[in-house]
Formats: sequence, structure tokens, C-alpha cells
Amino acid sequence: MTKHLNLLVGGPSELWPDTLKLNQVTGDWLGIDRGNLYLLNMGITPLVAIGDFDSLTSSEFNLVSQSVKDIRKSIPEKDDTDTQLGLKIAIDEYHADRVDIYGATGGRIDHLLSNLWLVLEPRFKKYVSKIRIIDRQNTINYFLPGEYIIEKEPGKKYLGFVLMTPVENFNIDDAKYTLKNFNGNYPFSFASNEFIKDTVSFSFDQGIVCVIQSKDN
Repeated sequence: MTKHLNLLVGGPSELWPDTLKLNQVTGDWLGIDRGNLYLLNMGITPLVAIGDFDSLTSSEFNLVSQSVKDIRKSIPEKDDTDTQLGLKIAIDEYHADRVDIYGATGGRIDHLLSNLWLVLEPRFKKYVSKIRIIDRQNTINYFLPGEYIIEKEPGKKYLGFVLMTPVENFNIDDAKYTLKNFNGNYPFSFASNEFIKDTVSFSFDQGIVCVIQSKDN
């Protein structure tokens, strides 16, 4: 049986997708720092509460402590971010087949970049295809070398291909803008591509590629 876990990070709630605001996201949850408080306020009890909880007042942390059985409190001065700790628990302890991360965009840019680059860490690399970052305007998927067909999400007009690492023989087919046998040795974003039908095909032989389906606000 597929194990689907969601992580809620403490980013701005105004950037959540409507499915999250309406509490329509399926799967169990891990709460990351202030994300635990958001979940509890929606009537969702996370399996694990993770973080240094430096963004919570003492009364807010008491509420989390009384509501969640498994509290993983870390010290603020640590090597891993709270989101890294949450992803590690989702993969190593719960063996999740899919990890969707919400609340990971907006706010501080250093936090945003840290979350976007999680998949580049050697310990997470083999799980790249299991990880998504989702917000109000974007769905971010990551891919290892191979051949893929992706389906257009409802309401998402734009399609971006971001080369996270050097890539070899990168191809985009069936999109508004196609690409053939591209080799690149530094990160680059092929932005503002579009679907011309319900699917787009792409392939590459080396590297990590991030695919973003997005819409205007």
C-alpha cells in the first residue's frame, strides 16, 4: 500500500493551495515547527511534531505538546533545518512513497532556497521522484534521468523546466517550446513554457531536473 505523507512547514498560509485551506488534502501529516499549530487549528493532529519551535510562544508550544504524542524537539543551533529533519523522518521512519511539502515557499528567501535544494543532498537524491513542493500557484516535481510524460494540472497554464545540476541530452517534446539534445553545465531555468495538449514528454541522461507547473496569481 502506498504511504503518502504531507509536511506542513511554517510558511505564510496565504500561499497555501485551496485544497489545503479547505482541509481536502489526503494522507497523514508531519508538522514542522509552526506548521504544527496550523494543523491543530484545522483539526488535524500530526503523527510527529518536529522542530526547535522557536516561532511558537510558550502557550502555543504547550498546546502542541498536549496534542501530539510524538514530539521531536531540536536545538536552534543545529546542522539540519526543521524541514530537512521532517523529510528524513518521513523517508527513514515512515518509508513514505510520496512526500508533499506545503508551506515551504514565501517569507524568507534563504528558507525557500533551502527547501528547493533539499533534493540535491546525497542522502535524499535517490528519493527525488517522491518529493513535491506545493503552494497556491505552483506544483514542483523533481526527476532523475529517464523518459517521462507529465499531465497538465487543472488551472496551471505554465510549465517550467529547471536544471538543478549539469544535465546531458535534455529534450522537451509536445510543448509550446521544444528542445533537442541540450547539454548544460550549470543550473538554468527554461521558464514560461506551456502545454499545447494534456501531456508533455521530456527526457535527459544525466543530472536532476525540477519541473514546475504554475499559474498567475
